[in-house]
Amino acid sequence: MSLQKIKTQTISLFAFNLLLAIWLGVFLNIVFYEKIQALTPYTGVKSRLFIAASVIVVAAAYYFVLQILSWTCTAKPLAIALVVIGGFSSYAVTSLGVLITPDQIQNLMQTDIVEARDIWSWDLVIWGLGMVVLPIIVILSVTLRPEPIWQKIWKKALGLALSLVLVSGLLFVFYVDFAEIFRENRDLKEMISPQNMIESVASYYKHKAPKQNLPLLSYGTDAKIASIDHSTLPKLMVLVVGETARAENFSLNGYAKKTNPKLSKQDILNFSQVSSCGTATAVSVPCMFSGMPREDYDEQLASHREGLLDIAKRAGYQVTWIDNNSGCKGACDRVEQFKIPESLQQKWCNEGECFDGILIDSLKAYLAALDQKDRRPRLIVLHQIGSHGPAYYRRVPPPFKVFNPTCETNAIQGCTREQLMNSYDNSLLYTDHVLDALIKTLKNTTQYQTALWYLSDHGESTGESGMYLHGAPYAIAPTQQTHIPMLMWFSDAWKQHAKKQVQCLAQQGKVELSQDNLFPTMLSLLGITSKVINPKNDMLHTCLNP
Repeated sequence: MSLQKIKTQTISLFAFNLLLAIWLGVFLNIVFYEKIQALTPYTGVKSRLFIAASVIVVAAAYYFVLQILSWTCTAKPLAIALVVIGGFSSYAVTSLGVLITPDQIQNLMQTDIVEARDIWSWDLVIWGLGMVVLPIIVILSVTLRPEPIWQKIWKKALGLALSLVLVSGLLFVFYVDFAEIFRENRDLKEMISPQNMIESVASYYKHKAPKQNLPLLSYGTDAKIASIDHSTLPKLMVLVVGETARAENFSLNGYAKKTNPKLSKQDILNFSQVSSCGTATAVSVPCMFSGMPREDYDEQLASHREGLLDIAKRAGYQVTWIDNNSGCKGACDRVEQFKIPESLQQKWCNEGECFDGILIDSLKAYLAALDQKDRRPRLIVLHQIGSHGPAYYRRVPPPFKVFNPTCETNAIQGCTREQLMNSYDNSLLYTDHVLDALIKTLKNTTQYQTALWYLSDHGESTGESGMYLHGAPYAIAPTQQTHIPMLMWFSDAWKQHAKKQVQCLAQQGKVELSQDNLFPTMLSLLGITSKVINPKNDMLHTCLNP
């Protein structure tokens, strides 16, 4: 049918809502029905009947809602909004296996232009043209037939009744099957577009959106350095917050490809069984600095309460945050934030994205500018861009693209498994280089006792079970998104004065740990005492205070 013919078509509001419900319920949710089919116990005709019932239930449910909300004056604007929301949420579910949750909305709200640009691809453009633009053209082209109000109300009542009968009848017939599937797979509803996006946005603004003008709550006000020995060198701890690195791809943890060739030659402590607080930066970063364990983590409280960096600062440490990512998510709001020199940005950055080598040079520049008479202890946090996807190839300078062939696009679902894993592993190989260079820099910093602690914020899915990227609900997230690498390095000067501490940590390489351990253990390593240190999660407490 040509566009001119479409323009001449007039349809009733009843038919308009029915066609829209079919589009939303059927064509945007193919992957959802494939998942249902994989979970159904039936085969053959029974399986097809069950899938048909699922399709009808979803489409009829959308039709029921449209019959209530969609009237002549609101039909087209509402339809366009639903097509846009549903079209792009369907792309995330269909192409990337991403579940639309409040955490994903939080990620979207806190992203920057650079990260948003990495999501755009020709695959997305083509999808948008076919699944968003074309339906909108059709919606704008048709004419809604004028009808008397009583006729509209009668048809709406009929539509409501029919859709209600279909939904309730089919749910009754297949109740046992639907109940069992959704009871064991609660994440399924997060695959249904566009309700997944609408529900998640509503949940985000209700539970996760930062409240404005909340008073800052003090925390750890009793913090102090336990004892200061002026005959020893002051401490300088570098905490590296990684991005999207997963433990199973670290050769330090047994991965076949040599992704840690340089770190394997350093005298480091590697911890192979560490889990993250969340599956996204917006959750994990504020959580790990908050002092709250994952099970008790309260995002709203963390957003206006002092955390690890505030406590270290209060105790007497000079705390500095150096960022090569999209910010600290509130964790560093009240401490010094190092402004990276323009000369370093010109060296390492292109189109707003910077390689993590900028962190090496920034640390060197920071240390070179210190007053040699300044004996304050220091805590420096370096925030990597790391392995942030989907454009893994952009995170790696050419000399470090060792594993080939690679996936040189952000439309990663179109790459082969080998290409995708090579690109991701190259980003870890580059992180290995960055951490090695940081350790070498600290070895040469002789006016301090130096140490480095690295851990990633969360992991990453690279196509396992059809899932890509991260941000899955924690309860059903695969280990690729929650099992993270963590390691420590201590200078000879530090080990000389804290031999028992280092030995204690060395015993825990295969112990189950998590980001919950960062807050209390870091304060203990820095020699800071406070009542807010939970000995249960302090890695030093077990063997030093049996």
